[in-house]
Amino acid sequence: MKAKFLTALTGVLALLLSLNAARSTDSDADQVQALLKNYERVLNASDVAGVLALYTADGVFMAQHNQSAVGIDQVEAAYTAVFDAIDLNVTFDIVEVKVIAPTWAFARTNSLGTVTINATGNKTSEGNQELFVLQKVDGDWKIARYGFSTTNPPR
Repeated sequence: MKAKFLTALTGVLALLLSLNAARSTDSDADQVQALLKNYERVLNASDVAGVLALYTADGVFMAQHNQSAVGIDQVEAAYTAVFDAIDLNVTFDIVEVKVIAPTWAFARTNSLGTVTINATGNKTSEGNQELFVLQKVDGDWKIARYGFSTTNPPR
């Protein structure tokens, strides 16, 4: 009788732990989606400090046609140069969020909108596909690696 009780109790505990893990993953996915929406907001505001707050200290920004910006200082320099050159008005479509470990996730997005060239005021359409590798640091999801490529055909 005691063995059956312990077996049943072990099964119930395993079920509760698996349900808790599923809720944690859903919560993590929700947190990642909130991070990406916040990134969209600070990107459109040309807010360098806001962008930096979303990256890990060793984050990597991989912009198309550029060398990777590695570490927060290079990431800061890269976004400062981007925001000096252009003004973005884009919307992200979050296509996929996968939490693959307690402190690692990736997300795939598409973005559409416009880019304004600050030097001339000319506007063009903007379309990209993006891949984010995210790391949970001190309980908060951050961008560890981010790269994108255009989906607009060459002119």
